[in-house]
Amino acid sequence: MASQVTLPRLGQGMESGTIVRWLKSEGDTVEKGEPLYELDTEKVTQEVEADASGVLLKILAAEGEEIEVGKAIAVIGEPGEDVPRVEPEPAPAAVEQPVEQQDSPAPRQQAAEQMENGGRVKASPLARKIARERGIDLASLDGTGPEGRIVAEDVERAEKVAPEPAPQPVAAPASEEVEVIPLTGMRKAIARRMTEAWEAPVFQITMTADMTAAIRLREGLVARMAEGEAKPTYSDILTKVCAVALMRHRAVNALFAGDEVHLVPTANVGIAVAVPRGLLVPVLRSCEKKTIPQLAGERADLVARTREGKLRQEDLEGGTFTISNLGMYGVERFVAVLNPPQAAILAVGAIEERAVVRDGAVAARPTLEMTLTCDHRTVDGATASEFLRTVKQFLEEPGLAL
Repeated sequence: MASQVTLPRLGQGMESGTIVRWLKSEGDTVEKGEPLYELDTEKVTQEVEADASGVLLKILAAEGEEIEVGKAIAVIGEPGEDVPRVEPEPAPAAVEQPVEQQDSPAPRQQAAEQMENGGRVKASPLARKIARERGIDLASLDGTGPEGRIVAEDVERAEKVAPEPAPQPVAAPASEEVEVIPLTGMRKAIARRMTEAWEAPVFQITMTADMTAAIRLREGLVARMAEGEAKPTYSDILTKVCAVALMRHRAVNALFAGDEVHLVPTANVGIAVAVPRGLLVPVLRSCEKKTIPQLAGERADLVARTREGKLRQEDLEGGTFTISNLGMYGVERFVAVLNPPQAAILAVGAIEERAVVRDGAVAARPTLEMTLTCDHRTVDGATASEFLRTVKQFLEEPGLAL
């Protein structure tokens, strides 16, 4: 019996996704668990597996089309089986516009012919991206791709031949014109998440750690690396010591859930990674159980896949604590924005030589400033201070974390 393939909800808060590419064509045999299509959500593009075996009888959603969660996108069944009829949603009334009679189709008529069920323009994902960035209305373009689909070249061409705007009485010089950049899906997600974060009552505390022992530890780990292994970084050391500290101060390894606080039994540490479109936080799981070299290998893999756009939705879920490190940019100290529903996030600056007093004498020591931002609904100041003091102790004497 034929079954409909619907768009799954792959993560918390996901409401829709865009079909990037079908990996099977109509008539192809499909096995359950086999990749069926590529889906672009707000933060990641990933392959989605078929949830049934059979033949791909019908594709209901075109590449480049944004679909709401739960909507039918394809039909899988037996060879030669009748395809169940899927009633399309009625297009908005505003789409129906009176058209003057002409010998050749008017631009609006041509655009209407490119519309799919539900009133969406047929366009490739790249064409949609370029059009969003440059403020071009896809409905005004003629597509040269298969079945009249708009491709990237159509958008580029439209920008080059676009008529100049009518002169204004008082026109500002081109150098003073404001550039308008529409928010992409990721920037919209970041904007929404940051708004949620600022609604939480937060506080910050700061401590400085002497990194002499941590530097010596890293040098020893690098010297013992096997060929092909990822080189341990200070972020890897921080991940390990924070994970062990979280197990000793479980109130910080927590999630705020309305009238409840969930204490998580394992430290799943998120690492903030900058990408061209914004910021992603992939998660290293059960960090307290892993060695620093193991964490270095997993971190290198996650960061590489993040920058290549190959993350899976599960790579971004389940975090209980986040580390944001801007030390590589020369930043000495900063305040990181909370990553709800997590209870805390640690902001880490650069290791700097500073004058400190030791045994009554002034000496230059490599130091690291750490600022912990906490959700006061979950964590109190004393608890946060004890946690950060433990992290400081572990960095200054790594053997204590064993």
